[in-house]
Amino acid sequence: MVKKATTLEEQVALLRSRGVVITDEGKARECLLDIGYYRLGSYLFPFEKTYPRHENRTHDYIAGTKLADAVALYYFDFDLRNILNRYLSRIEIALRTYITYTLSNKYKSSPTWFVNPNVMTDSYIMHFDEVYADIKKSPVIKRHHKKYPGDRYAPAWKTIEYMSFGNLERLYCNLRNPKDRQEICRYFGVIRSKVFENYLRALLYLRNLCAHNGVLFDLRLTRSLKSGPAGSFNRSNDYCLSSVLRVVEYILKNISINRLNEMKLAISNARTVLISKYPQAEKLLKKTGGLL
Repeated sequence: MVKKATTLEEQVALLRSRGVVITDEGKARECLLDIGYYRLGSYLFPFEKTYPRHENRTHDYIAGTKLADAVALYYFDFDLRNILNRYLSRIEIALRTYITYTLSNKYKSSPTWFVNPNVMTDSYIMHFDEVYADIKKSPVIKRHHKKYPGDRYAPAWKTIEYMSFGNLERLYCNLRNPKDRQEICRYFGVIRSKVFENYLRALLYLRNLCAHNGVLFDLRLTRSLKSGPAGSFNRSNDYCLSSVLRVVEYILKNISINRLNEMKLAISNARTVLISKYPQAEKLLKKTGGLL
């Protein structure tokens, strides 16, 4: 049976019936209208008695759970996304720049080496026009084709500039020559290209969550992290936020130690603010595999 929409008053009453403490009903309605009942539920989830179970949830909350606790966690997540967006962008630009510089100089006679069968896998080349369809929407690429109507593609230093992080990850993973992958991953401090591919997928997953307002503190990767230079991971921590942040920190360290220190300080400050207001948040972050 499809559930029906509820009013703010009904949402407040429902939360109270499930054990959530609401001391300021006016403020509660304001938060529910600002954040949304459904979204706020993601930040109340760790307070449920049946957490982390997703099936057969009772939606009953641990005694003493306050709506303000979930709201504070939401704003911490908001701040964390903004922090990480900045430094994930730095990683993305560094990856784009190094791939473009290194391979464009290595394959000077092939300015469009990204569709050269000696450089890229056949399956990548076969589907590249689907990628290029979006790239061609850029004014810069449009101007290129207007000036050079005979070019099927713009050269790598233009084309790759307009690739998404996801397209960069696929480009790297589809390089035909293992030496090309090795040269790139070693620049970022990783010896084994398979480990670097694993790191890139984790960074891409995190970046997409940040870009689309996903929940970070309770992050669960769809693929486990491989142990490598960013740390040793096991079944208890190979999928959670704190482990992904170790990968971010490691890759960022190999790009700029100053940017790494900036990011760590910003995250530490955001965490301190949260815990100073809500001391129980420290226990919660440990419980969810978040920032320890």
